[in-house]
Amino acid sequence: MKKLLTTVSILTFTAGVAWAQDFGAVDADANSMVSMEEASAAGLPWTEDEFKMADANGDGSLDQDEFKAAIMK
Repeated sequence: MKKLLTTVSILTFTAGVAWAQDFGAVDADANSMVSMEEASAAGLPWTEDEFKMADANGDGSLDQDEFKAAIMK
């Protein structure tokens, strides 16, 4: 069981790092912001509430710093 939990933790961290590095791939319209629609289209499993919590400045989109912080949680 410990091996499974360790593996899941490592995979989750690795996936988060990969997404953080691929901000540009998620930002489909290349406006330096990620909308909820873009995040959903990219397969990120965020709910509306999770997305709103990640949107620190409340502008309705995630800039690269907000995106990275949300991925690393």
